[in-house]
Amino acid sequence: MTGSKRIYALDTNVLLHDPTSLFRFEEHDVFIPMTVLEELDEKKKGGSEVSRNGRQVSRFINELIERGGGQGLRDGLELSNPQGVKLKRGAVGRLFFQQRASHGNGKADNQILASVIDLRDQHPDRPVILVTKDINLRIKASIYGITAEDYENDRALDDFALLFTGSDALPEDFWSRHPELRSWNERGRTFYEVNVHEDEQWYPNQCLYMPGENDVELRVLQIFGDEDARKARLVLLDDHTHAAHSVWGIAARNREQNFALNLLMDPDVDFVTLLGTAGTGKTLLALAAGLAQVMDQQRYREIIMTRATVPVGEDIGFLPGTEEEKMTPWMGALTDNLEVLANPEEGGSWGRQATNDLLASRVKIRSLNFMRGRTFLSRYLIIDEAQNLTPKQMKTLITRAGPGTKIICLGNVEQIDTPYLTETTSGLTYAVDRFKMWAHSGHITLKRGERSRLADFASEAL
Repeated sequence: MTGSKRIYALDTNVLLHDPTSLFRFEEHDVFIPMTVLEELDEKKKGGSEVSRNGRQVSRFINELIERGGGQGLRDGLELSNPQGVKLKRGAVGRLFFQQRASHGNGKADNQILASVIDLRDQHPDRPVILVTKDINLRIKASIYGITAEDYENDRALDDFALLFTGSDALPEDFWSRHPELRSWNERGRTFYEVNVHEDEQWYPNQCLYMPGENDVELRVLQIFGDEDARKARLVLLDDHTHAAHSVWGIAARNREQNFALNLLMDPDVDFVTLLGTAGTGKTLLALAAGLAQVMDQQRYREIIMTRATVPVGEDIGFLPGTEEEKMTPWMGALTDNLEVLANPEEGGSWGRQATNDLLASRVKIRSLNFMRGRTFLSRYLIIDEAQNLTPKQMKTLITRAGPGTKIICLGNVEQIDTPYLTETTSGLTYAVDRFKMWAHSGHITLKRGERSRLADFASEAL
């Protein structure tokens, strides 16, 4: 290893989190301790996402060795792009392996740390950085004077507070600021076209509102024109707060819920993300809109609902029964909300049971484990607890959508159960940030709890 380039030593959890992390350090060199290779070997068996990632890392390393003809292990293997993987890159570094026996013993973390300390001592003229998603290992490294960092290549943004909320308040002088405004009615809806000012950072399908007596709620349909003369086409939102405009018997209880129902009911919006704490109505709104479009409008064939099964994770195969029966214990939110939606005023208990059976026949429960390789046509797909998905898992799910399919992702980033995922690296945060510029996606952050006064108080006080 020569020159002033940095050396990044990778922990096992980084490679299992993102197999392409090997190739993400630009012109800098990458070092893999022998303990990491042993842990990869232990993780390779099974059908879980972690096992698949472990096997992929091994294939990448083997490809690099074969490309070098088995030579150059001591001088490093060039980290050029692996076959079939497209990465935007400039200069590339080299991959090195631990050559000397480690003095560490006991826990794997201690052996990895010992190998990194040895690496630093061998190359005092070069910065050596340990990259790990294990916060305790980063603390240990700091104690021994080793620079340690989290793997941040898939971080959607630096500060979660900067995440796009999907809605924005308009100033009181909005109408006077846009004297050139053009309005018209078409198919029973009111449209506006305005010039976009420099301080108006709008995105497609963003919801805008003007609070106060003259309450107005709009949605950005399109932004077009040159960079110096941008225009926006806005539409007046449907008011789902009144029972007359309810969706499958569910009326919006606040502004954000009304925004969400407008996005969920729009056939031109293929991808919707809803963030919110417990009790904000994410699942109920998504199910109500899905049932209205499956049963009444027959826009979709059926509703498919899935979620990340954390903490059991990938182990649902050990549960007895079919795929749906395995998932049922995890789908309490679905069954609870179906009870609310299948509660006709007439017909008594028999009518409720008949309605519940009818709805259940059009709602299918699927496991994330069985999603790989499928294509869903004309389906309404709800992904619950999406905050527990990695960006790679999120991509795998979204790319299952075939023609006519709508995907809704629900989650609360304050309740992430997946190890090593944070608010800024969650697949849900990643999707919200990456899709906000797309004309066929929408996002809303639900702010007010509507479950009960007890639940609302508990959320604030406890």
